[in-house]
Parts: sequence; C-alpha cells; structure tokens
Amino acid sequence: MGESRAQTVVGEGERSAWPPVEGAQVLTGDLPSGCCERRTPAGRHAAIIRQRIRSVAAAFSLGARAAVAEEREYGHGFVLIPVVLALGSLTWFALPETVGIAKLAALLCVFGISAVLCRGGLRNWRPLAVAPALFAAGMLLAAAETARLDTVILDTPVTTTVRGTVLSRDPDDRGRWRYLVEIHETSGPRLRRAPKRTTLLARSAHEPFPVGAMIEGKARLSPPSGPALPGLNDFAFSAYFKGVGAVGFFYGAPHAPLDAGAVADPSRASPPGQAAAYLAQVRESVGNRIRSAIGGDTGAIAAALVTGEERAISREAVEMLRAAGLSHVLAISGLNMVLAAGTFLIGARTLLSFVPGLAERYPVKKIAAVGALLMVFFYILISGGAVSALRSWIMISIMLVAVFFDRVSISLRNVALAALVILAWTPSAAAGPGFQMSFAATLALVAGYSRWRDHRRKDRETSRKRVGVGALSGLAIGTVATSVIGGLATAVYAAAHFNRLPGYGLAANVLTTPLISILIMPFALFAMLLMPFGLEHYPLAIMGQGLDWMLAVARYVASLDGEWTTGRMGGAPFFLIAFGGILLCVLRTRLALAGAGLIALGACAIALEPGKGRPSIAISEDAQLIGLITADAIATNRSRPPEFIFSQWQRALATAEHKAPLDLATEQYADVGAAALLASAQSGVFACRKGVGCAGRSREGWTVAVIEKVESLSFLCGRADLVVVASRRPSAACPSGGSLVISIETLRRTGAVEIHAEEERTGSRPRMRIVSSFSSTERPWQRHRRYDWRSGSFVPQGSPL
Repeated sequence: MGESRAQTVVGEGERSAWPPVEGAQVLTGDLPSGCCERRTPAGRHAAIIRQRIRSVAAAFSLGARAAVAEEREYGHGFVLIPVVLALGSLTWFALPETVGIAKLAALLCVFGISAVLCRGGLRNWRPLAVAPALFAAGMLLAAAETARLDTVILDTPVTTTVRGTVLSRDPDDRGRWRYLVEIHETSGPRLRRAPKRTTLLARSAHEPFPVGAMIEGKARLSPPSGPALPGLNDFAFSAYFKGVGAVGFFYGAPHAPLDAGAVADPSRASPPGQAAAYLAQVRESVGNRIRSAIGGDTGAIAAALVTGEERAISREAVEMLRAAGLSHVLAISGLNMVLAAGTFLIGARTLLSFVPGLAERYPVKKIAAVGALLMVFFYILISGGAVSALRSWIMISIMLVAVFFDRVSISLRNVALAALVILAWTPSAAAGPGFQMSFAATLALVAGYSRWRDHRRKDRETSRKRVGVGALSGLAIGTVATSVIGGLATAVYAAAHFNRLPGYGLAANVLTTPLISILIMPFALFAMLLMPFGLEHYPLAIMGQGLDWMLAVARYVASLDGEWTTGRMGGAPFFLIAFGGILLCVLRTRLALAGAGLIALGACAIALEPGKGRPSIAISEDAQLIGLITADAIATNRSRPPEFIFSQWQRALATAEHKAPLDLATEQYADVGAAALLASAQSGVFACRKGVGCAGRSREGWTVAVIEKVESLSFLCGRADLVVVASRRPSAACPSGGSLVISIETLRRTGAVEIHAEEERTGSRPRMRIVSSFSSTERPWQRHRRYDWRSGSFVPQGSPL
C-alpha cells in the first residue's frame, strides 16, 4: 500500500494566519457543511461508486448525443415517418369505438403547432413533437379512408335473386367461375340493406359471362366471416376496404336477364369504369393464353406471376409452396418486378448500343430506362394492383427516374417514399400481411445492401484483391444472403399472421432463386413482349420448364415435413420484434443496438408464455363448430369439421390432432334424448346424436352440451355447465344460477368465443372466463352485426337482438 498522507482543509481567510504542517496537503476553498467529518471506508466506497455512475452517465449521454447527431447526418429520420403513420392508422383501426375526423383534425393541429414552435433552444426536442403529430395524421388518414368507402356489409345470410353487372371474373382450379358483381337489384326477397358488391361462385356449367355483362340468378349471400378465434384475421375488415359487402354462390347456372332493357350498355359507363373493364378483359385474355400454352398448375402459376390471379392454382400446389416457404413467389413482389425491369433495361440498352453511332450521340441507358418505366407501368395495370405490386412499382419507378439524374436509386428513402404513397391513399393496407411482409423484406434487403456497399467503400483495396474469387461465388453469396435476410425479416410477420414457419424455407429459396432470376421472370417478359405478335409459345415453354423445376424443389422440401406451427402470437411480443427490426435496419450507429434489445425482449416474452392463454373451449361464430381443447388434441362436435375454420384453430392453438365425436346412432341409443345425451358425456371427446345434439366434458370437468332444438334448453339448464344453442330460433337464458347459454344471437354480437379456466382460489373449481372476438360492434366493418332486418334499423350496443 502507498504511504498515507494527512489532509487539512483550510478556509479562505485562514491561509496566512495558520500555515499548514510541513508535508500536509492543502485544500483551499469554502468549507461545505460536514466536510470536516472523517469518512469511513464505506463512505469512501459509496463516493467512488457515485463518481463512477456519474462518469458512466456523462459518457453515455455524450455518446448518445454524438450518435443522434450522426443519425441526423444520415437523414434516416425520414424513413421513420411512414412507420409512425402506420402505427397511428393501426391504432385507429384497433380502437373499440370510432374517433371522428373532426376530433383527429383538432388533435393534429395541436401537435402540429407544438412541432412548429420547437425552434431555437427547443430545436432538439422537435422529433418528440413531430412524432405525435405524425401519429395523429395516421389516425386521420385511417378515418378518412373509412368514411370515404362507407361499404355496406350484409347483416345475415339470405337467399335472394341477384341482378347486377360483372366487374371481373376468374376461374378456379376446378373450372368454376367466380364473379365480382355490382348489385343493381335483389328480389324474392328484396334486401332493404343490399350490399353494393358481392363475389359469387357459379358451380354449375354455363357459358362464362364477359366483363361488363348483366348477370342474374338465385344466390345464397352471406356476410364476410369474422375471426375464427379472437385475435385472428377478421375477413370482414379486409372485405370492407375492398368494397365487397357479401360473399356467396349461385344456385344453378346464372343467366342473362330476360328483359332486354336491363342489359348494360358499356358505352354509358364512366371513363374509369370503361378503363377498368378494358383492363379486366386484357388481364383475362393474357391469363388464358398463358394457361393454354403451359397448362396445369405450372400454367396457373405462370399466369399468376403476370396477372396476379391465383385462384386457378390448385389448393395442393398452394399448400406445397407454402410449406416449402415459396408462397411469396405467387405474389407480384419486388423480386418479380425488379427482374422484369432489369431484364428490359439491360436488354434494351444492349440492343441500342448495337446501332452504329447511337450510343455516341444519345444516352442509351436513359432511353432504355424510359422503356423500362413504360413496361412496369403496363405490368402494374394488368397485375390487379395488389399492395406488394404497388410498392414494387413505386420503388422501381423511383429507381428508373433516378437513372435520368444519375443518382443512387437503391436507398431507404425510396422504400419510405413508396410506403408514404400507399399509406396516404390506403392506410388500411398497413393492417394486412402483404404490406407488412413486403416492406419488411425490402427494408431489410436495402439496409443490408447499403451496409455492404459502405463496407466495400472502406475496404476497396481488399475488394480488388478478391476479384479473382469469381462471379459465381459472388452470385452464390448474394443469393444465400438475400434469402437469409428476407426470411429473417418476414419470419415474425409470417408467425403472427399465419401461425407457421417453413423449417426448410432457406434451402428452397436458395435453390429456386436462380431459376426465378434466369429462366422464369426474364422469359415471362420475353413472352409478354412477343405476345402481340403471337410468338409467345417458345418463351413460355422455357418459363414453364423453370416453374416445373421450382415445383419439384417445393415438392421435395415440403415432403421433409419441416413446417413449424408457432401458435398464436401476442400483440406485445409482435410489436417489440417488428419495431426492433425496423430500428435495426434504419439506424446506422450504436443506437441500432436498441432495436436488437427490443427483438431480444420480444423473443423472451414469447419464450415465457408457451401455452399461456390456451383456451379450454372454442366456439365458432355460427355455433356450428365447438371444440374441447386438450394438451395434444382438439375434440369437435363434427366428424369432418369445416376445413377453413378448423385449420385456423389448429395453427393458432398449435395442435394438429383432431378427435372426432362418438356416434350414438345405434340401436342401444335409438331413443336417446337430452338426459341420455348428457349422461353419455365423456372427458376430452364429444358424444353426438343426429337431430339431438352433442355432449362432452372439458379438461376442467365442465359439462358442455350442444343442442339443435331449443326445447331441450329447459332440461339442460342447471345440469350442464355450458349449453350452446346451434339453432337460429330465439332462445332464452337460464335462470340465475343456471347454465351458461351461448346462442347464435349472442355469437352474432361477440363473434367466435373462447372460454378459459380461471382459478379463484387454490383447490376450488375454476370459473369460466369468456373471451370474445369483438369487445364492441361500433366500427363500420362490425355494425352489420347489430342490424335488425325486421325494423330496418341498428340495435343499440348492449341491447338484446
């Protein structure tokens, strides 16, 4: 240890009157209170710790300010603008009640003024004022789009005669035609609140109706379905913003109206209507020519890559591509459009350079960019305008325009600009998986490319020395990197929206990306360019061969059975991981570690809640499917449950096994009634009798009865814990202290229902906690659930139907 030295504290007035002892250290200055007390070792350690904390805090503050200043130099704050706008829109859509445009406009003015006033010394606080203003602007955009559409959604299933105009048509894999019809009139009965548009499937053989023709037929119309379970996709929401108020099918073959005066005159349609009809005809003609030239699922996929129409692809092929992680190929996304535009740009530039003297006189690259710009514009017109296609078209257009000014075309600002254009007109797109996955993948790929480009700039000498590694290795590395980055960026969205992930998706994408880049999309472009001359056969043949090889890869990867069922993801973990990924891509300094921290926090939240919130009983919104959830299976009241709903249950609950009900239709139970049905209830399985109902017991011991006749309710009250009335006849509730009764009337308000077990105290029987899909039905895409066709008015919220 070092030699100890005495310390003496001397006041300012005592310096000359009292000289210090020789060898003592003198500390001059004013004497603070308590300074002359002797410090204990614990006090000295506490002072050292406080000093270190202050030093670390000061260093952290200095580093944070430097990082913020560096981020401002990058200018990536612009990239976060559409993120905040999207969060505002999603918040408005998720609210239980509608917030009016006037209130949101006033809120936007308040936050906007506060942002403008952040000047001078308050300039550093401006981002904190701009963010709420952008958030309010996103809510205002969502409210404006909802009010602008005002789609009428059918309130209850009904059979009626529909007469309308065919807006579009497309065949499915069985050769049946699905029509999008603009309804002009309904009869037998006439609907008081008829939707403006409906999609109708014609299952009987008939001569297809062309776009713009009048169509008539007896049809079964139903409202778009709600979530299969609370927290899953609400199909009525997407239908509302597509302007489709009903779905259904024709009874028999549709026909043309008998009265000649009802036939539509296409020349009387508005210019936008005429243009839409013409584009629909061109799209259908292109799709038919591609499918006839290739045939089978290969031809249907080839047509989908050009026209965006996927209904002609068989369900088996779609599931196979999804299991292999290749379902994104079916969407007209950035990869497809970039390959088409790049092929055209390079090809046109090469051909123009062959003209003697042209390259010396004119900028052939910019001339080729003009042609590519026109080509992608035509591509978006015939593709149907899906969100992924619109985002790709906007970005590709920006990139091609940048060629005119010799500017860098691939940047995060271009991604943000494309998102702003889509959010400004259709903020509802932010709630869909297409928008989220498309922008997540593009953002991650552009960010990865930008960082790789910066790394190459800093290490040019090393890069030159490695040129001899070869173009093939660079292509392989680029393919693998693109697949890895894109797969990781979209994984959380795939798990949240589809509740599953392809286990071998990386391998499938690595193997098929060269096929898409070399054979499929370039020759699809050649076929489109040669189609006006009738010479598309040979390019389509090569494209079809590439698709056959892609399907072979998908078939092999899907056979490995490596798909992961993730189950339903909570909102908080999804937000943490998604927002953390955005920060990780956008930020370039050490602040990006905040994004990594959010991702880790979200992953921990998912890991800590396996099985949490797993229901005991699930009930579909039409009361036709009821499930008893056990640890490893779902027991239902149907031997063949509806695949559309039950597949969503299996993925959301991460349970694949299905237990079919026991059939009581034997001689022993020939006269079985409600009492005998209740006595046959077993744990973890339903026992059913046709015409009477089903009974079973949950894992908590609750007796569940499903009845088809309301007359059985009086007997079951007090004897069964839960009674589900699967009849459209009005039913009353059990008296106080009786059974819990759930009927179609109540499900119409609540949507699909889950029942969870909630223990009140240790050792006691758990009570039922009901979780419904809708906390209220005040939103425009939910209000149809409160419509009473008898009175022609909406029943107030909370009133019985």
